[in-house]
Amino acid sequence: MRAYVYIDGFNLYYRALKGGPYKWLDFVKLSKRLLDPSDSIDVVRYFTARVSARSGDPDAPRRQQILFNALGTLSNLKFHYGRFLAKQKMRPLVSNPKKYVNILDTEEKGSDVNLAVHLLNDGWHDRYDLALVLSQDTDLIEAMRMVRIDVGKQVGLVWLDGRQPNKYMAAACSFTRHLSRADLAASQFPNPVIRADGSEVYEPASW
Repeated sequence: MRAYVYIDGFNLYYRALKGGPYKWLDFVKLSKRLLDPSDSIDVVRYFTARVSARSGDPDAPRRQQILFNALGTLSNLKFHYGRFLAKQKMRPLVSNPKKYVNILDTEEKGSDVNLAVHLLNDGWHDRYDLALVLSQDTDLIEAMRMVRIDVGKQVGLVWLDGRQPNKYMAAACSFTRHLSRADLAASQFPNPVIRADGSEVYEPASW
């Protein structure tokens, strides 16, 4: 079957990659492991945002750009950018709820909406037979349900954190699969990645 893959980048990072050793991730390799061998991956859509430098991690934008450079070598991968917002908020302390402190909060905006729109648009235009969605964002339930019921396409949900999938999200889809550490380990880029111009992209020494 013709397959399109939809990756919610921040959801994938926080649910499966943060704190682990598998961030040098080739999304096409990973998608092939999660689909049947007979499926052809026509497009992988990657929904993300450019991070900002912040206190305690000023190097984050550089590391992210290195990963983007490696992902840019994948001919059938398309980037879709949302926005990364950093703002200050007042929040109560756990130890003393009456006392408030000013904190730096970060938020990614736009990826869930962008993913839902492209999922539906690609389906209505008959660009795929099967859509594979890597996200645990329940805001996508209605879009996935519409693709399966109204558009008549198969929709696969990849659950990221090893837990039991959300029952409403699973019910909206044709099938669910679990992302495993073995999948991540087997889907790493080589180090270095060779770009079309012959230049080399090396994995960051630390993440």
